[in-house]
Amino acid sequence: MGWGRGEAVDGSETGWGRQAEPAPRWRALLDRARLAGRGGEHHDVDHRAEEDPAPPPETLPRRAAGTGWTGRAQAVARPADGSFGAEPAYRVEATYRVEPAYRVDPRYGGEPAYQAEPAYRAEPEPRVEPSWRAEPVRPPEPAYPEPPPRGRGTASVESRYALLDGGYQPDPPPAESRYALLDRGRYRPEVHPAPEPARIEPPRIEPARVEWRAPEPETELERAAGVLRRELGGPRVLAFANPKGGVHKTTATVLAAATVGSVRGRGVLAWDDNELRGTLGLRAGSARHARTIRHLIHDLAQIEILEGATLLEHLDDYLRHASDGSYDVLAGEESPRFAQRLDQFTVKRVLELLRRTHDVVCVDTGNNVESPNWRTVMQAADQLVVTTVPREDAAFSADWMLDLLHEEGMGELADNAVTLISCPTPGRTPLQDDLERHFATRTRAVAVVPYDPALETGSSIEYHQLQAETRQGWLKAASVMLEPFAR
Repeated sequence: MGWGRGEAVDGSETGWGRQAEPAPRWRALLDRARLAGRGGEHHDVDHRAEEDPAPPPETLPRRAAGTGWTGRAQAVARPADGSFGAEPAYRVEATYRVEPAYRVDPRYGGEPAYQAEPAYRAEPEPRVEPSWRAEPVRPPEPAYPEPPPRGRGTASVESRYALLDGGYQPDPPPAESRYALLDRGRYRPEVHPAPEPARIEPPRIEPARVEWRAPEPETELERAAGVLRRELGGPRVLAFANPKGGVHKTTATVLAAATVGSVRGRGVLAWDDNELRGTLGLRAGSARHARTIRHLIHDLAQIEILEGATLLEHLDDYLRHASDGSYDVLAGEESPRFAQRLDQFTVKRVLELLRRTHDVVCVDTGNNVESPNWRTVMQAADQLVVTTVPREDAAFSADWMLDLLHEEGMGELADNAVTLISCPTPGRTPLQDDLERHFATRTRAVAVVPYDPALETGSSIEYHQLQAETRQGWLKAASVMLEPFAR
C-alpha cells in the first residue's frame, strides 16, 4: 500500500489541529524511493503533482477551549479507493522541483508495500470527556481504628468505669507543623533550659561561745540604791538618838526618810517623838493642817480597828507630806503638858499602827533617856542610829548612851548601831578622824555626811535642793542603815 500526498496520517502530530510545517527535502527523496517500484505509476503521480496540484487540505476541527486535555480528535475516514491524499504537514513548497535526470535503477527491485504498524491502527472514536471533573471528597480518617466486630453470640462486656467517665475522649494529638516533613529531623530549635532560681544561702549561725566574763564592778552609788530597793522582810523602825541636843538628830531623821523615800517611792514616815516640843514638823512636810500626835492619840481607838485602804484614808488626815511626796511626817506636840500622856503603852500602840501602813519608820527621839517613850522606842527599834558632830561633848554624850544601853540589857542594839557623823562646817578636822576610829570599835559601821549650806539656816529641808555630793553621802548612809534587812 502506497502513501499518498496531501493526506494526513491519523495519529500524527498534524492530526491535532496544529499548522503543518514544511516537509524537509530528505522526506521527499524518501517518498520517491519508496514509490519507484511502481513503474509508470510513478510518472503519473509526478505528472499529477506538476499539473494538478492537490486542493488545500481541510483544516481539522480544533478542540474546544478548556483547562485540560479533552481527548483525541476524530479520526479521518479513509477514501474508498484506498489511497490517501497529500498530508498537509508535508506540503510541497513552490520552489521544490523533481530533478528530471533522475532515473531509478532497473536492477533495484521494488520494495514490498509498507505495512501499517499496529500502533497506527484506527482507534474508535474517543469519548469526549468534560473539561474538568471534580475529585471526590475523601472521607476523614478516624483518629483511632475501629474495634473489630463482635462475633455472633459474644456478649457485650462494658467496662465498669464506662458510666463514670461521662463520655471521656482523649485529646487529639497535637497538630504537626507543616515544615515537619521538610526538615526530616535535621533542624531542632535550640531550647534553653529555664534559669534556676537564685539560691539564697541561709545566714550562717556560728556556734555559741560560752565565755565567762567577770561582771563589771558596780559603783558604790548603784549598790547603795539597789539595797534601798530590796524587800526588807517587813516594816522596819529606825531610831535616831543622842541625849545631847544640837547634834542633828532632827536633820538626820528628815534626810534619812527623804533619801529612802526618793528611792522606794512610797511607804516611808518620819515621826517626831520628842516629849518637849520637837521641831520636826516645822522643818519637814507641808503644813496643810495643824494636827499632831496629840490628835492621833485622841482618835486612836477608832483608827486602830480599820483595815486596808480605809485605814490609810483615815490615817492620812493626821499626817503631813513632803513637797515631793516621797515621805510622810507625823509631827510632835508643841505643848509641854502633853508629854505626860505619852506613856509606854500609848507609844507601842502608835508604833504598831505605823507599822501597818509604812515600810520604814524613822523616829526622832528626845533628849530624856529616862522617859517611858524614849525607852519604849529603843526597845521597839530595829536599827539604832547614833547621831553626832565632830565635837568632843557630842561624842562623849553618844558614847555614854551606848554604855547605858548595855546596862539596860540592849547591848545587841548598841553593838549593831550605825554612827552617823554630820559635818556642820566645810572641811575635815583632825577630831573627825579620831571619832571615826573610836566609834568604829563601838558600833557596826560609821557613816559621814558632808556639809551643805542649805542645812545651815535651820529652816525647812528640801531634799532636791541639796548639793549632789550631799545627796550621794546620804544615799550611802541610808543603805548602810538598811543593809542588814535587805533581802
